[in-house]
Amino acid sequence: MIHPLADVQTEKIGENTRIWQYAVVLQGATIGKDCNINCHTFIENDVLIGDRVTVKSGVFLWDGLTVEDDVFIGPNVTFTNDKYPRSKQYPEEFQRTIIKKGASIGAASVILGGCTIGENSMVGAGSLVTRDVPPNTLVMGRPARVVRKLVEDTE
Repeated sequence: MIHPLADVQTEKIGENTRIWQYAVVLQGATIGKDCNINCHTFIENDVLIGDRVTVKSGVFLWDGLTVEDDVFIGPNVTFTNDKYPRSKQYPEEFQRTIIKKGASIGAASVILGGCTIGENSMVGAGSLVTRDVPPNTLVMGRPARVVRKLVEDTE
């Protein structure tokens, strides 16, 4: 389902993915199946989104971002992809950021470019992630620090 008020330029969208009003998805983006892309979102060209991902309102996914399966991105999470941004001056390559399978990022968190958010980890709301987050770990704060290990899913 693509809402008629969304601007979706890519055809690389998996089955049962929902894209809501006022979302903009550029031509090079890839979105997996069973995703929910909420209203007022923007997805740039060099973005790969896996299956069963939720992207809440107010999130902009910039070039260089990979989001693996089963990830939750809360409202107004901010990603960056350029360590030294300048108007009309672009880096040769944008920083690569990876959100690993099963990770959750709380509302209004900021994720600096080049970081990897580990598998099944959680970033507390309002956190500033300046370095990699280990798998199965809860981080919180500004800057984000490890609070505790999370219990691994033993299915």
